[in-house]
Order: sequence, then structure tokens, then C-alpha cells
Amino acid sequence: MAELPTITEFFRGKNIFITGGSGFIGKVLVEKLLRSCPDLANIYLLMREKKGKNLEERIKLITDLPLFDQIKSKNPKILDKIKIINGDVTRLGLGLTPADRQLFVHNINIIFHGAASVRFDDALSDAVLLNTRGTREVVNLALAMKNLLTFVHISTTYCNTDRKVIGEQLYPAHADWRKTIEIAESVDRHALNILTEKYIHPLPNTYTFTKSLAEHVVYDLCKGKIPAVIFRPSIVISTAHEPFPGWIDNFNGPVGLLVASGKGIVHTVYSDPDVIADYVPVDILAKAMIIAAWKQAVKTKSPERLNPVFYNGSNNDVQPITMGDMVEMGKGICEDVPFNDVLWYPSGSVNKCYYAYLLKVYFYHLLPALIIDGLLKVMGKKPMLVKIQRRIYVANMALQYFSRNQWEFLNDKSVELQKDLLEEDFGSFQYGEDDVEPYDYFVKATIGGRRYLLKEDDDSLEQAKRHSRRMWIVSKIFSVVWYLALAWLIFVKVDIISVIFNKYREFCVYLLSE
Repeated sequence: MAELPTITEFFRGKNIFITGGSGFIGKVLVEKLLRSCPDLANIYLLMREKKGKNLEERIKLITDLPLFDQIKSKNPKILDKIKIINGDVTRLGLGLTPADRQLFVHNINIIFHGAASVRFDDALSDAVLLNTRGTREVVNLALAMKNLLTFVHISTTYCNTDRKVIGEQLYPAHADWRKTIEIAESVDRHALNILTEKYIHPLPNTYTFTKSLAEHVVYDLCKGKIPAVIFRPSIVISTAHEPFPGWIDNFNGPVGLLVASGKGIVHTVYSDPDVIADYVPVDILAKAMIIAAWKQAVKTKSPERLNPVFYNGSNNDVQPITMGDMVEMGKGICEDVPFNDVLWYPSGSVNKCYYAYLLKVYFYHLLPALIIDGLLKVMGKKPMLVKIQRRIYVANMALQYFSRNQWEFLNDKSVELQKDLLEEDFGSFQYGEDDVEPYDYFVKATIGGRRYLLKEDDDSLEQAKRHSRRMWIVSKIFSVVWYLALAWLIFVKVDIISVIFNKYREFCVYLLSE
């Protein structure tokens, strides 16, 4: 048997095509490939002009991120290997010119397909055209490629949530993907919106539904033809180690909750405190996907190589932490790593009961927001907090399905990936989620939230701690005044409590539903 190439050797001279390269996972994947496989030929990113930015401006915004600082300090010219191709996954043929299509057909060796809408509230037609039809278009291009070695499709562990135990395998389709694409292309979008809930049942939203269909697209079209990997990460969050701890570029997931709580904006969430918060650091995910691509191309024996393989990138059995534990841990972290100019002293509670949650939203979220917005208006400034609280409420309602239910993601193949590594690859690609201690990880993630999301300088940390201590005193004084006022109402003005509360409740319902 011929000696297997290392991962670095495998990627040497290879041309890589990445969709979703401007997204969170895509950026980290590009950085990891350039840093650990510097002899690769080129990385082609499919991008389109967006928000008035042309392609050159968009890629500069990406490579100017701190994420790429280590590469730029050691080998800045390697960034020239990033090639931007104008295209759009929502368009037939990916919107490629004939010349670009021929370039891909004759030169691409490895594909990572990650372009997708992760919005839970997308119209069904929009989600299908991007997540499902877009995947079909990428696979059709892959099938035409002359030198393709492996195709990696990035899915999600949450695309089969009608099952409580989810293995690393394909499950029966929730609908026919071909017919669904035809419907999205031909049926009036408003009529389709009316039918959406029934059509996607039993899945909770258009994101999980269309990502589930996309798995079937890959399986049906790739089986027996090209080596394919379907990698399902759980909730993807900040880097654990590489290129440095704590890098993140979005407010999604537990880091966003930490930031919002640390700022004193969020004090309660609607969730089951006993549900395990399943997450995977993005740098560990990038390593795992690279290993999976290498393994499917060079280590898996034929004809098994042409059978699509599934991996669940989950850590629910490695470092389990419940939603309740995470909120309690977050309180301590926000004391150690406070944010600048917090609106209120950070606190938090997890509510399994919707009505208890709603009551706390009324008093801990909306009431302070109304007061602060009123003060801003008096000062001639634009009110904003009620709008923010409305968005937080809507987001919590969208996420509650996932934060109030528990699934078991079987991840044997994902965990075993490391055992396939050659000794020469240990230094660059070995990973272990069991060595990511939760408290230490989230401290670094919170510091990353300060730096990269809120753009708060590390030098301001001591001042933030002083302000946090002042807000603690203010919160205690307010609590005393609040409970005294409540006691006075109960014992002296009991007859008006019901009227006041009902009027306030009606007003809050109006604000949240506006």
C-alpha cells in the first residue's frame, strides 16, 4: 500500500473552491488553510457585490480582520492566493460566466460548500432557492469537474429535530427536494408563505427544513459519482485556540447572550435550564472538516469513497453544560470581564414557564427600556432601547424551540476523526473538545466579544470594572426602593394594583407585537 500523504502534502498544489467564504465559518476555514497548508495553489471564493461594496472592497474587509493578523505578520503575500469569483448561489449556474465555469471545471480539486441563509424566519421560497437549489447548483458544477477529489457540504445537527436521537446518517426526506425547488420557483411567494407551516412540518422553521433537503441533494447526486462529506456542526461559536482564542464576528449563540447580559440589556431568557447547550468552537470545526475532506479523498477505500459520509460536529457528551449553568457562569464572567458603560448591573435567569418569562420581560426589559428611551427623547437623542428589546424578544421566541428541547447527537465518527491523523499532522490539526474547559473558554470568548464585536479596548477594562461596581450599588438601591413601593401598593393601594398591571401588560403586548 502506498504511503498516505499528510494533510499538508495533500493540499499542496490544490485549488480549493469555497462558498460562504465571507461567513463566520468560511473566514476561519480560509485562514486555517492558508496558515497550515501554505503550499496550496489557490482558494477561490464565490462572492457578489453587497451593500455597495465591490468584490475587492469585500475581500479587503475580510483580510483586514484581526483573524488574519498572524498570517500577515509571517507571510503576507500568501493572501494573494485568495481569488474572488463573481457569482451568487441563489442564481442558476451560480451566476458564473462561461470562462469562470471552465476555470472551475478544469482546475478545482476540493470544494467546501457553506453558503446558506441561517435566518429562521426566511420566506420558504427564499430559503429553498439559497439553501436547497443553491446546493443543487454547486453539486451540478462539482459533477462536471475533471479533477475533483472531495466535496464537503456544511449542514447542521438541527436538520432532523423531529427525532430525539440523531445519528451520523441520512434520514428519510421531509419532502421531495426536486418538487420543493419547482414549487419555490413557480408558486407565488405570498401563497407559499400561507402554506409554509404545514409544508415544513414537523420541522420548526424554513432554515432546518431547507438544510435537511440540501443533505438529500448532496446524497442523491453525489452517491457513486464523487467523494462527498456532509458535516453537521451544532452551534458554532468563538475560536478556542487558533489563530488565537475568542475571535468571533457575530452575536449569535451563547456569546451573543453573554454580551447582551453583560451590557445589562438581557436579564431573563425563555429556556429549559436543564437543556444542554451544544456548541462547537469554530476553529475545531475547521480542523475537523479539513481532516474529513482529506480522509474521504485519500484514506477511505474504494468503492466506499463514493458513498457520502456524515459527521455530527457536536460536543454534548464531551463538555456538557446546561443553559442554567451557562447563565450562572455568565454572571461570574461578567463581573470579571465587564463591558464599558453597562446600562444596568448584569443579572440573569432562565425561565421554563413562558408566563414567568413574560412577566420578567415586562419589568426587567421593557420598563427600563421605556424609562431610558424617555430620557433619551428629553435629551434630544434618538430612542433605541425599546426597539432593541423587541428584537431580543423576537429572537428568543425563534430560538426557544432549540433552547427548550434536548437532542442526543451521536458523534462517534466525528470524535474518531482525530485517530485518522498521521503523526506529522498532529501539531497543525489535532484537536480535542475535552481540553476546552468551559469557564476558561467563555472568559476568553467574552474578552473576544469586547474586542471584536463591541470594539472595546482592553485598556478600558479597569474603568469598566469601576463603572460595574457603581451600577451594582445603584441596582441594590433601586431594588430596595422597588420592594418598598411594591409593599406600599400591596398594603395601602391594593385596589389599584390590578388596574395598573393590566394597563401595563396591554401596553407591553402592543410593544412586543408591533
